Amino acid sequence: MLSISNAATAEDVRDETGDRILAAAASCVRDFGIDRVALAEIARRARVSRPTIYRRWPDTRAILAALLTQRVTGVLRDIPAVGTDRAAVVRRVVAAAARLRDDDLVMAVLHSAPELAMVYIAERLGTSQQILIDALAADLAGAQAGGTVRAGDPRRLATMVLLIAQSTIASARIIESILTADDLAGELTDVLNGYLSP
Repeated sequence: MLSISNAATAEDVRDETGDRILAAAASCVRDFGIDRVALAEIARRARVSRPTIYRRWPDTRAILAALLTQRVTGVLRDIPAVGTDRAAVVRRVVAAAARLRDDDLVMAVLHSAPELAMVYIAERLGTSQQILIDALAADLAGAQAGGTVRAGDPRRLATMVLLIAQSTIASARIIESILTADDLAGELTDVLNGYLSP
């Protein structure tokens, strides 16, 4: 987090530099596509040296993973929980899924670099997925305390909700002739309410 004082600390500079590097990486993805992102170009656009980048990330793939984590966790931050019941939890999940489906970087990874996307869909949980599960589990525990979400381990429920929502994000394009974005949001709402109802 950036300091509000006039004197920048070493931590502030490191955060600012990292943010510049990630912003440069995002601009490279938009301009060249995932496959043609080069570390040298990221460094040029971020106005840093390549060793500065290597001190933070070992390669371009790691930068892209960090950028995805930043995007996904940013959605969580930008769509705060409004209420503590099941309806509020479901609204937040549906809104986050819609935002991620509209995110150019997330979609570029899903459709231009499927091998990178598949690591996080089929092989292992990434940092952003763990963060989402933790946040969702806390929301679900609150809704359980109020009696609007069924009994069960909130983390297990959150993991299943993540899998359901993730599927709608990854598959939205292939079914858009059948389900518009609004239709998909409505169906996801129904599915999640059915799954989570007591």
